[in-house]
Amino acid sequence: MYVVSLGNVCRWLAKQAVGLGVEIFPSFAAAEVLYREDGAVRGVATGDMGVGRDGKPTANHQRGMALHGRYTFFAEGCRGHLGKQLEDRYNLRAGADPQVYGIGLKELWEIRPEKHQQGLVIHTAGWPLASNTYGGSFFYHLENNQIAIGFVVGLGYSNPYLSPYEEFQRYKTHPAIRPFLEGGKRLAYGARAISAGGLQSMPKLVFPGGCLIGDDAGFLNASRIKGSHAAIKSGMLAAEAAFAALRAARANDELGAYPEAFRESWLHDELHRARNFKPWMSKGLATGTLMVGVDQVVFGGRAPWTLHHRHADHETLKTKSKAKPIAYPKPDGVVSFDRLSSVFISNTNHAEDQPCHLTLKDASVAVKINLELYDAPEQRYCPAGVYEIVRDASGENPHLQINAQNCVHCKTCDIKDPTQNIVWVAPEGGGGPNYPNM
Repeated sequence: MYVVSLGNVCRWLAKQAVGLGVEIFPSFAAAEVLYREDGAVRGVATGDMGVGRDGKPTANHQRGMALHGRYTFFAEGCRGHLGKQLEDRYNLRAGADPQVYGIGLKELWEIRPEKHQQGLVIHTAGWPLASNTYGGSFFYHLENNQIAIGFVVGLGYSNPYLSPYEEFQRYKTHPAIRPFLEGGKRLAYGARAISAGGLQSMPKLVFPGGCLIGDDAGFLNASRIKGSHAAIKSGMLAAEAAFAALRAARANDELGAYPEAFRESWLHDELHRARNFKPWMSKGLATGTLMVGVDQVVFGGRAPWTLHHRHADHETLKTKSKAKPIAYPKPDGVVSFDRLSSVFISNTNHAEDQPCHLTLKDASVAVKINLELYDAPEQRYCPAGVYEIVRDASGENPHLQINAQNCVHCKTCDIKDPTQNIVWVAPEGGGGPNYPNM
């Protein structure tokens, strides 16, 4: 078994790609899909640089670049903002279940040598979450006395007072976990949503001029909390289909060979065997554990039924009048910490004078609906303290304050907002978290 830093693997892969002649444009975010007159995808445009908070060009303004291709692969990860647009434009989700998600929170620690067991892997399910809420942890012992520890919470939870961040901090206080961390030093923090719906939630993969790969399409095995291998394989299958198309002098059409190859691959078989894991676990820890055991042990993942996701995650919240507030313990500064100290070690950075990349369709909804009905759940589901309800000196006139500079680009707000009023768009290129060894 190898336990590695995915960030470092990607940095290594970038060097290999450049050595093979691939052009990489770091710090330039794809902000717009470009289309041909016939409706096919032509490529993408990177975002403008040097645009002020008021939306007007500054003295440092630089126009984005148009990047054209015969085929464009979209690999933005979970809840890609361009992938969302492509799904709508080409109706790629027709016949698919709603995509469902989890948020994974992760910390990198350096622990005391006598507590380190290189190669040790621990997974847990449940605690400290309520038994009817899906979630669990991972705990990997890396090299150099470092460990990666994290917690995943399914975003289909119903209690608007639940905070995935606080659940993670509480998890670290468990008597089986805390002793590993005491006396250690926290080095880094991050968070990211994952697409957990499985095979039945995957959209159509291809459209004229391009395709979706990786977690932009939902290639993740939720039962293993692993998707990197699936993302790599999906990219390989798409590349092989594009190579054959280019050899045949084709361009900007549908790469039908890609989904066909996927259906014949080991990856499809793996995801098919895991397809019922998330639907079963969403029914509660006890029922889910029992039925996943039946599904995997008795049927080997090939049960004659496929369970379906009936609701998108933003549809599942109860109103505050029907929910019980959760009292979370204060951070102790030893194994549990507050949000802002965590954001600090995520090394997130955004140019201050730029338009807010966390946009609202209607600014009034934050108070009229989210605050009034759900007690502003964005204050709790955001793992970086981006959203705050602020009142005047008298305690009246609440409004939503967005601290976009804190954003770690997890996409949870775009997913869980009950009114779907928050839309994440690409900030100025180069902005966001900078994860060492994560």
